[in-house]
Amino acid sequence: MFLMIAGLVVFFAIHLLPTQTDVRRGVVERFGEGSYKGFFSVVSAVGLALIIYGYGKMLGDIGGKNPEIWYPPVWTRHIALVLMIPALILLVAAYVPSNIKRIIGHPMLAAIKFWALAHLLANGDLASIILFGSFLAYAVFDRISVKRREAGAGGPPVRTGGVTGDMIAVVVGLLVYVALIFFAHNWLFGVAPLPAISS
Repeated sequence: MFLMIAGLVVFFAIHLLPTQTDVRRGVVERFGEGSYKGFFSVVSAVGLALIIYGYGKMLGDIGGKNPEIWYPPVWTRHIALVLMIPALILLVAAYVPSNIKRIIGHPMLAAIKFWALAHLLANGDLASIILFGSFLAYAVFDRISVKRREAGAGGPPVRTGGVTGDMIAVVVGLLVYVALIFFAHNWLFGVAPLPAISS
């Protein structure tokens, strides 16, 4: 549990830095944009690695140091599968100029909310509740922060796009979804989503 929580602290600490506009500006002015981005990437990677490794260890200890807080019924796992469709489309839309990005504004944060909520519904162990609950709380906080920064003209401009970008986001998002459901999720995380809902 310690490794996962340490990773969450490191990951969110560096990701909350951009929400403090004055602090970020001071760091960039002192060390330069390139150094800031490099440091941000390295610290994020370290935090993410600790999260993944720590969470993996906790999943192997369900019932021990990772007790089941609640037992999700089968229908919550069906809902989780549905929620992951917009999550992955929005994830792709975060990198593609499109109407989706223009309307949503910050599709990455929306994707995190869908992803975290889906996994909170499908998992009742303590480690999962801490992990996905933390990401959901972060996404909500950061969205509020982005609105505040945009109100003060401190937010980055949103790149606009058209129907082509929408189609790319939808098609690629659905392809990633199919790959995760039928292969990649089990390969990457040791959990097969479809067998899980049929048991």
